This record gives sequence, structure tokens and C-alpha cells, in this order.
Amino acid sequence: MTAKELVLDFYKNDLLLHKSEVNEFLHEDLIIEWNSSKGFVQMKKQDVLNLSDELSKAYVRSKMRITHVVEEGNMVSIRYSHFVKTIENPREEMLLAHFFVIWEIKDGKLYRGYQMSQFS
Repeated sequence: MTAKELVLDFYKNDLLLHKSEVNEFLHEDLIIEWNSSKGFVQMKKQDVLNLSDELSKAYVRSKMRITHVVEEGNMVSIRYSHFVKTIENPREEMLLAHFFVIWEIKDGKLYRGYQMSQFS
């Protein structure tokens, strides 16, 4: 599997709502540096798995609308909008945020992520 295929598989619909599936993509030494409209956060593997748990409690669907993907060696950049459907209102899709991420792939897993997001 290429680095680009790995990243695209990670952003498949609903995957982020399933902790066990998310775990399969993450390197043990994962670090994500995330700059959001709320500030800077650094996340390790367990933090991402905890986030997946929280997302699954609030949303019944998770959909990424990918607009750009660029691969160069073991680095992949992806730009997407994240849409969700809440447990309270599963018929209405809402935009959660816009994202841009640069991923470094190591040992066939997501190793380093440099992410920026902006809430809708």
C-alpha cells in the first residue's frame, strides 16, 4: 500500500468512529501537532484513540469530503471538510470543521501529523 492509499483509507467514512479500526492505522510513537482555532494541541496515540471514543459517543456518521491529496515519498498532504450526523439528529448532516494535514508515514503507519483546522 502506498502512503497516499494509507491516508485515504484512514479518512474513509465512519472510520474515526471506530477506535479499533483507528488503532490499526497509528504508529506506536505517533505524534500529531494540531493548530486549531482554539489553540495548539499535541496528541499521542492514546489521545487520538480517546478522541475516537468521544466522537463515537456524539455522532452516528462521519464523512470526509476530500478536495486535495498530494504525495511525495513518505509524506502525504490532505485537505478535507469533516461532516457529521449527531445522535440527536441523525437525519441532518452538519459541517464540523475544515482540515489540512501533512502526514509522515513510517513502517506503513501514520507516524507524524501536522494538522490545522478551522471550525465551520
